Amino acid sequence: MRFPVHIFKRKICQFGIPALSLLALSACEPDLLDTSPYGSISSNNMWTTDNLTDLGMTGVYNGLRLGISTSSASGRELYHFDRMGMSGQQRDGDAFMNGTATAGNGNVSSVWSELYEGVHRANDAIKNLTEKSPSSPEKKARYMAEAKFLRAYYYFRLNQLFKGVPIYLEPVQLEEITKGRETEAKVWEQIVKDLTDAINEPALPNKYAKGNAAFGHVTKGAAYALRGKAYMYTKQWDLAIADFEKVKAAGYALFSGAGADSYRLLFKQANEQSDEMIFSIQHMGVSGYGSTTQFFCGTRSSTGSCWNTYLISPNVVDLYENKDGSKFNWDAIIPGYNAMPVAKREVYFLRNNLTATEIAAMTAKGLDMSLYLPTGNEERIMKAYENRDPRLQANVITPYASYNGTTPTVSRWPYRVANGLPIADLRTDTGNLFYYLHRKFVYEGAPGVEIENRTYGATDFPLIRYADVLLMWAEALNEKGNTADAIALVNEVRTRAGVALLNSNAATTVAGQADLRERIRNERRAEFVNEGVDYFDELRWGTLKETVFYNGNGVKQIWGTVVVPYVWSGDFLNTWPVPQSEIERNGNLQQNPGWMN
Repeated sequence: MRFPVHIFKRKICQFGIPALSLLALSACEPDLLDTSPYGSISSNNMWTTDNLTDLGMTGVYNGLRLGISTSSASGRELYHFDRMGMSGQQRDGDAFMNGTATAGNGNVSSVWSELYEGVHRANDAIKNLTEKSPSSPEKKARYMAEAKFLRAYYYFRLNQLFKGVPIYLEPVQLEEITKGRETEAKVWEQIVKDLTDAINEPALPNKYAKGNAAFGHVTKGAAYALRGKAYMYTKQWDLAIADFEKVKAAGYALFSGAGADSYRLLFKQANEQSDEMIFSIQHMGVSGYGSTTQFFCGTRSSTGSCWNTYLISPNVVDLYENKDGSKFNWDAIIPGYNAMPVAKREVYFLRNNLTATEIAAMTAKGLDMSLYLPTGNEERIMKAYENRDPRLQANVITPYASYNGTTPTVSRWPYRVANGLPIADLRTDTGNLFYYLHRKFVYEGAPGVEIENRTYGATDFPLIRYADVLLMWAEALNEKGNTADAIALVNEVRTRAGVALLNSNAATTVAGQADLRERIRNERRAEFVNEGVDYFDELRWGTLKETVFYNGNGVKQIWGTVVVPYVWSGDFLNTWPVPQSEIERNGNLQQNPGWMN
């Protein structure tokens, strides 16, 4: 959806399109205002020309970008949510994870208001496409289907977190926001209805081919995929399966055009319009239209000014299987590793040829330096990451792996500011701590000075891709007891990844429905690192406490030392609180159980 988003931002501010939260005023950023003659158009004239109809729809799509911040990591972009799942972590901890979150949490109120801003933009489009727009009947019908999909998407996100929210289907003024909450089931019903309307619209195409000027717009395939996801939440397995079959029939498929390197290259700009990408946030290589992922999941070696705010958890790194499909076990690499006190394991991650000063510092930490190999320590630990599921190296910068940022670097510990080596140490802003770092969506190479602009990142961010559909499809089949067909779908994903197929050897032999259920869950955890899928999966499965908040877990260094412990405050963490500010504004809203102001 490569439209001039800044123009629509001006329309919101000037035309007074009513918002569901005062936070919507933050869209009026002076540096993004357009200086074209559109500024002279009055609010009564919005949607009244074909061009203004296009701009109006641009604004509905632009709701997908609300929450993107270039000054700091907002915590509200989709990939940021991985910090609360099994696969990710936030460097300095998070209120939800530390046990300090309340109904007054700023991220909670911002997520609520931004998603409702998206709902309202869709409502505005649905009303005015009928009442004002002079565009062709075919275009208006297609835009109506797109607006209903987007309204469904925004409500989908709200229901994932808050589990039952007010439903508004018409534009409202701030003083008209007085509805109470609907049940979670009722919201799913509305989502399904909107998506069904979109699917039934003849003017909505099944998909767009790569290079089509409309690529990025909603398609029937996207509507089937999102409706199938909604059915997964309501455990209507047959309906979900039927919808996922329709996604395949629409022409979507796994990207495999780069052979064994297909998974890694899928997330590069060259393949952002492959048949795997069902629906994505569209980014451009132009200042103001890009992704900030590179800066908050990157390293200072990426462009010289990144923060490693969002990190990879050792939990998911250890989850990646050996290439033959057997479970990874540290004791197979370093006998006795698992039984060691966690902090003592650091000795195995030290770089070769430590200086006397570095050895003294490690000894003072209490490490057993008799276990250290001065000329073989790096080689020993690197064996832990060899012959593993190739998605590990595609997603994670592991110890002593190279990373080609603005200059070639290697991840070494302890970090040295200047080491005189031909390839420098990977630079981070947490030089006194050693973490796994992201590769996916983080820039490689030195594309030029424009990359210093934090809004430049040109690679689209996938919201729904075909691998997600395949694994949900497999999950639904397994819940129906059809393990054979479910295994076949999982194996499509594993084939592309380059890891042993299920039922191909003793380690991958599926023992039954319960075993396959856990294998599918682990497959999703391995596949979708840094894509904003993991946390929502754990909520849907009801596994958050056991997989994330188990005793001794937290923000971890590579060898498992907890820097910030996680605190399970209670089962209410499975549902977000209704923002206290919204309850104060609307007395008909009821708070979710367990949450305090």
